[in-house]
Amino acid sequence: MIALVLTEGAVFTPPGTDAFELPPFLGSGEWALNKPKLLVIIALVIVAVYFLVASRKLKIVPTKGQFIAESLYDFSRNNITRSQIGSKEFKPFIPLVLALFTFILVNNLFGIIPFFQFPTMARIGFPLAMSLLVVYPVYHYVGIKKYGLGGYMKNQLAPAGIPKFVLPLYGLIEFFQKFFITPITLAIRVFAAMFAGHLIIIVFTLGGTFLLTETSSWALKPVSLLAWVLAILMTFLEAFIQVLQAYIFALLSAGYIGAALSADH
Repeated sequence: MIALVLTEGAVFTPPGTDAFELPPFLGSGEWALNKPKLLVIIALVIVAVYFLVASRKLKIVPTKGQFIAESLYDFSRNNITRSQIGSKEFKPFIPLVLALFTFILVNNLFGIIPFFQFPTMARIGFPLAMSLLVVYPVYHYVGIKKYGLGGYMKNQLAPAGIPKFVLPLYGLIEFFQKFFITPITLAIRVFAAMFAGHLIIIVFTLGGTFLLTETSSWALKPVSLLAWVLAILMTFLEAFIQVLQAYIFALLSAGYIGAALSADH
């Protein structure tokens, strides 16, 4: 751990991965409940309850809650699912894409909401679970269901138009990409963005507090205000990235499903 030592002896130790290791407050061992696990449960409840309530009594002139729910649905349906899977086969996958987008969005936004203040996707286990246990099985299953195992493997590893002399190398590369690299990179994208953004905000916030309270140099105290201003600016930037990463995860997931269903891939 790198520490910043100032002239008067005060030492600032920047936060690291330990900021993401939150102790359990209920139980012990693998099933212990800590803050990230609790936030995932809360996010699940928020998404489920919100859509159930918003769609319970639909009106021609929508309420604000119904309008937001319909906007999220239309965006997931037309801008993500339909555009990536195609107009013929996209409808069965709308609920999945909508659930992925809204669930990840809520978990990401927890990072800038007071009291919560932790983006749960900054813990690699959560995006990995969604990628490996949800998205990965779905797009392989629908492809195998449509074309059979042999036909699906041919579509993915040996599409039409590939010269025969490069086909073995191409097939090997595609095999590792489709079955190993793709699900991992899908998870790493959202994890890395949430981890880095949360860590940067912590550094600026704690750094500003340190310069204001732990140093006696009046020349450094104005710098603390600059650190806090940067923390605020980074929070707005992080909010944009949180929405963007939820969109990218859902978009790529729909894209993988579309590729699995496509005959000319």
